[in-house]
Amino acid sequence: MRRTIQLPKGTNSIGTTSYRPIQGEYNYFESTNSEFSFELNQKRYTGADLWTLSEILPVTDTKQGKGAIIKLLSADKLVEVGLQYLLYPNLPIIRKNITVKNLSNNTLTLESIDVEKLSVTSYYATTYSWICHDYGRRRSLGPYNGDMQDALVTIHNSDWQQGIVIGNEASGILKHTSAFWEDRTICAGLTHRDGRYPFRKYLKTGESFVSPQVFTAVYNQQKDPDEILNTVVPDFVRKHLGIRLSELVQKPTFVYNTWEPFNKAINEKLIKELAKSAAEAGMKEFIIDDGWSDNYGDWTIDKVKFPNGLKPLFDYIKSLGMKPGLWVSVGSASTESKVYKQHPEWFVLDKNQQPYNLHWEDSTMVTACFSTGWKDYIKDVLMKMALEYGLEYMKLDFTVVTSPYKFGSQNAGCFAQNHPSHRDREESFFVNYEAVWNLFDELHKAKPSLFIDCTFETMGGLQLIDYAMLKHAEGNWLSNFAGPPDENVDLRVRNMAWWRSPAMPATALVIGNPAMQVKGWETHIQSLAGALPIMLGDPRKLSKEDFKKYRKYADWLQKMENTYHFMSFRQDLKGYGEPKEGYWDGFQRINTDTKEGGIVGVFRHGSQESERRIFINYLASEKNYEISEAISGKKFGIYSGKKLAESGLNIKLFQKYEGVLLEIKKVLNK
Repeated sequence: MRRTIQLPKGTNSIGTTSYRPIQGEYNYFESTNSEFSFELNQKRYTGADLWTLSEILPVTDTKQGKGAIIKLLSADKLVEVGLQYLLYPNLPIIRKNITVKNLSNNTLTLESIDVEKLSVTSYYATTYSWICHDYGRRRSLGPYNGDMQDALVTIHNSDWQQGIVIGNEASGILKHTSAFWEDRTICAGLTHRDGRYPFRKYLKTGESFVSPQVFTAVYNQQKDPDEILNTVVPDFVRKHLGIRLSELVQKPTFVYNTWEPFNKAINEKLIKELAKSAAEAGMKEFIIDDGWSDNYGDWTIDKVKFPNGLKPLFDYIKSLGMKPGLWVSVGSASTESKVYKQHPEWFVLDKNQQPYNLHWEDSTMVTACFSTGWKDYIKDVLMKMALEYGLEYMKLDFTVVTSPYKFGSQNAGCFAQNHPSHRDREESFFVNYEAVWNLFDELHKAKPSLFIDCTFETMGGLQLIDYAMLKHAEGNWLSNFAGPPDENVDLRVRNMAWWRSPAMPATALVIGNPAMQVKGWETHIQSLAGALPIMLGDPRKLSKEDFKKYRKYADWLQKMENTYHFMSFRQDLKGYGEPKEGYWDGFQRINTDTKEGGIVGVFRHGSQESERRIFINYLASEKNYEISEAISGKKFGIYSGKKLAESGLNIKLFQKYEGVLLEIKKVLNK
């Protein structure tokens, strides 16, 4: 692709005059674009205003990004703007952010930042374009004003077979991406002043604000926008976005968590029994969920339940060949806790300046504000667990900015007027997200191998995950899919994994709560192989035969990871869409870097058809691949990559609710 930016000559406007793929026709954008937009003290500044070019500086990042920063001075001399553009090797991606510096003698209120603001050509673009939102999965027509779930949006014109992908790296509820909403423009950046959760930052004299980044990719000659979602986007995210998963040398392949069915009713004896059984079943990580502490906030160990403390228990888990993990509510405290009584000034205040529980209606608990001394306090607690106790996995939970369970927009943020890092509730949103990310970074610096599971509750929205979180945490507990031991649990698991991938890395999707011991557990594992395999339940209840079979699955998953590194990849299985009742669905996790192979999951979910053809893509077309079934090792045959993509192979599933996992292994050409 190529993007041409007209710079100011003297005092003039700035804007993109052309943004298009180098080859083929492309009709989307006008030759005049606003380029960016923001408000200072409710006065709007855009690239269409008068600016003076100050300088152009080369810039790089740590993930192979190279580009330039364009520095501009406003005509009123009150603001300096820096526009940063980065390119990445062999990908049609432009990553952009904006820096706003206050040159005035007064504190200014910065709001409504559009990092990208591009104007489309005509009503053909607005009328005949799909807006593929909610992680690029949900399609709609007409004007669209996005929300927290829009980490990625694709705008695709099916007549022209072209469009643009927009990735928004803002945090949680502060993402804003819109298309044709107020005018014929596509905008991406931070939430606006009139939004439900408006972004706000107070800039003192001489102070600068650096926005989150937005990445875009233009494309043409594509009938299906999902092709970009399966290729360009995951390649960029995996290699260049800077996600924590890409830094993790050893990724988890099979996790156990105690939450279901035990909830808080746990103790040392039970944990040891569960750990022994989980290890026998082949689990690689063992996570102790809620119920181990005296109270929220102090995070002291309940010595009645755990008379010997946690460290000996973690050592025992390690002796069984598993990594120990622990649940902590990272921003909550009981009103009876010592920390709350000693430091009430560390906690969120409501509109009446009273301590408040953001998470849900429970007056015995309050939420901490990360703009206070709480951040350093909880850091010390977690550091001790990681460095002294040997903790390897942290599940960090509960609300810190806004709740998934309180739906009024006023039931969010901190209204405190005396907290050191924010002046009002609106500023607290951004400040508190940044403090949480900073906490995660400091934990990783001290222990690089630590796996942080930042739950959707901490993210602040139902099943919410985004690129901001992925740069600071490895995973996200997205769900609590407990229920009757039937196929509906499997459908919900696969649906959630499909909905958020491949825009989001599949291994970051921690999808609970399928139980180990229930009827149909084998399909649970097969379904979870499309995300991060995590099981709950009571492994003590497994039969000897079940233990053996679990171990086979665990060993197979670990072998697949060791051989193909499949946990870094996931693509759609072509021709198989959203998992639904009465259909077939599937996924593939092919290593597209090495093209050595990977795994495929195929599922019949109530369909009347007992046989379907699958097509496996993104292999080396001229190479041969052997297809075999997991566990049984049944061979399907040897096929070229070209044949698998174009002709495919038949899969038979005789039960109405059944699945199969396949290994795709490159073999020497004969």
